[in-house]
Amino acid sequence: MTLPLSGILVVSLEQAVAAPQATCRLADAGARVIKVERPEGDFARGYDSYVHGESANFVWLNRGKESVVLDLGKPDDKQLFAAMLAKADIFVQNLKPGAIAKLGFAIAELRSRHPRLICCSISGYGESGPFMTRKAYDLLVQAEVGLASITGGPEAPARVGFSVADIGAGMNAYQAILEALIARGRTGEGASISVSLFDAMAEWMTVPLLSHEGGHPFRRIGLAHAAIAPYGVFRSKDGADILISIQNDREWRVLADKILGDSALGTNPKFATSIQRVAHRAETDAMVATAFVRLDVAELMAMLEKSDIAFARVSDCALLSAHPHLRRITVDTPSGPATIPAPAPIVDMPRRYGAVPALGQHSDDIRKEFLGNTNEGKRP
Repeated sequence: MTLPLSGILVVSLEQAVAAPQATCRLADAGARVIKVERPEGDFARGYDSYVHGESANFVWLNRGKESVVLDLGKPDDKQLFAAMLAKADIFVQNLKPGAIAKLGFAIAELRSRHPRLICCSISGYGESGPFMTRKAYDLLVQAEVGLASITGGPEAPARVGFSVADIGAGMNAYQAILEALIARGRTGEGASISVSLFDAMAEWMTVPLLSHEGGHPFRRIGLAHAAIAPYGVFRSKDGADILISIQNDREWRVLADKILGDSALGTNPKFATSIQRVAHRAETDAMVATAFVRLDVAELMAMLEKSDIAFARVSDCALLSAHPHLRRITVDTPSGPATIPAPAPIVDMPRRYGAVPALGQHSDDIRKEFLGNTNEGKRP
């Protein structure tokens, strides 16, 4: 079967996480993605060495790409870059705003020269506005947009444990690129797209923001819920943490009868309604904690599942690694195969999970291909 994006050429001047996230998805769907790297390589190659000596971040987000090394300060490399763009369907870049224009490849000029080209620029704060030129790394954006203020426990703000702003921006870029491809199929025209980490997170902050503006600001309460009880983490006899969520009074009656062993608590006026349980949260939680600590985690989870109580184990990465619901794919890397979590969509269309390239692995072949005849295949 033909891959969904077979025949689509993507040229990506990318580094770190956000842009590679978008182009990785394009490569999975069959697009040819040429990753342009500086002579020292994408600095994400050096983030860590956890996968056979390769960076976990780089292995995750660069499968199925071709790597070409270019120094865009050199005329010959600029010529090759221009020749690649002349044949490209999609151009992705996440340099600092204004940097691509200084290199001689302003987006407006590219769009004029190649009307069918889809250009996507990813940055911290976008291509305009007072923060446009500010350096913006993932954690900085989490702080600036207010995400850190609602993450963690009461004692201090915290970061989400992975690069959520980068990933969010990359997935927004991927979505916008696909929309532009669909539109181009109807109109023949490309598009100019700008996605910022700040905007990606600001949209995800809609509910906390509107709650604040409505006079009900969110409070940091860790793994708990301000308006529901019992809703939180309780420990089993053998030291496992279990998170339960009692969403309504019917579920509370089931919990009281089947898990706490006291059906009378289900109708006791002090605990019968969510409002009353929240008002007496300390007592409510104490009863649940007392019941849970009598049971080993396996028995406790079996009882919760049989009673149809919403719960989850508070896992760490060791538990995730052996989780029965974790799907994996295997990708080749320069240092050997790596088994990584599979992309979320399960679709009845083909996907291609190609190899992670070594730095500059395809430079010679790409130079021969695109400079053999720089006029061939140029857009009208």
